[in-house]
Amino acid sequence: MGNIEKENGISLSYDMLDRMMPMHVVFDADEKIVHVGPTITKVCQGRDLAGCHFFEIFEARRQRPRADLLDACARYGRKIYLRMRDQYRTSLVGSATVLPGGRTGLINFSFGIAVVEAVQHYDLAGSDFTASDLTLELLYLVEANSGAQQESAALTQRLFGAKRAAEADAASDMLTGLSNRRVLDQVLDRMVARNLPFTLMHLDLDFFKAVNDRLGHAAGDAVLKEVARILTEETREQDTVARVGGDEFVLVFDQMTSKAKLSRIAERLIERLEVPVPFKGDEARISGSIGIVTSNLYDRPDVAQMMEDADTALYVSKLRGRACYTFYEPGMTGDDRDALAEEARRARA
Repeated sequence: MGNIEKENGISLSYDMLDRMMPMHVVFDADEKIVHVGPTITKVCQGRDLAGCHFFEIFEARRQRPRADLLDACARYGRKIYLRMRDQYRTSLVGSATVLPGGRTGLINFSFGIAVVEAVQHYDLAGSDFTASDLTLELLYLVEANSGAQQESAALTQRLFGAKRAAEADAASDMLTGLSNRRVLDQVLDRMVARNLPFTLMHLDLDFFKAVNDRLGHAAGDAVLKEVARILTEETREQDTVARVGGDEFVLVFDQMTSKAKLSRIAERLIERLEVPVPFKGDEARISGSIGIVTSNLYDRPDVAQMMEDADTALYVSKLRGRACYTFYEPGMTGDDRDALAEEARRARA
């Protein structure tokens, strides 16, 4: 181990400097590095810096002094501001001095407020700093703050989970577990905002009132649960199934506008809905009428207009004899709905 210059009989070895100042740099009058502390070596990935020009490794953060480095240390005194010449360009602040004899300089560096980034970039640990280095205290504060933030994040996640659960309850139809009208409105608004194609399918149960009248509301509830199961099984995870009325449902098919695919889905739904639902030794019988509208019929889909058009197509299905589906087409009007309403009034008279 080499020694630096002695004065008044005191000699300080590089080994002692390494322990007391692990981020020091010793350089000569030619600005060549003579020795560096172990932390600087680690920052430079173990490279032997002895003999390298000082400004090959470091660069001035402010305007570089015109005088040589030794003269600058003697003239400007204690503080010197540099950064590493590497991919991270980490800032350094150093205390500089000229050693006895005037031919050697010593700078003891610190990362200052850049310590957190430096620890991450260079994989540093507490052992890479002296115990008295205030930077180490800053690291402890950062770790403590990080721990508090992690605990806070965990609490926030738990609260968020509880909030989501409460929202899920509020967003679901209590009987069937399907989405409710509020969620449906949110989904449709999001579909329009995303400007992606989708299809809206309005389904109304046929003869549901007769089930309630003949077998009671418990039977009606059993039918609605079975309908919800069928609708969920016949749709994809990204689709939405909502109960919007007593026996009315709306299905939203995300990025699906193919009439062939939609027809197959509607046919399966109608077929399965006609299967009798057993109830206390009896059978509840219903069917389903469907109106379908695709977003590609519009230059810019309007949710209210699409709901109205799907409703129109649904009533056309009712008028055609129920248990069928109808695609809305431009020009289809509410005349058929008016005719159906009149027919219903005559039937009740």
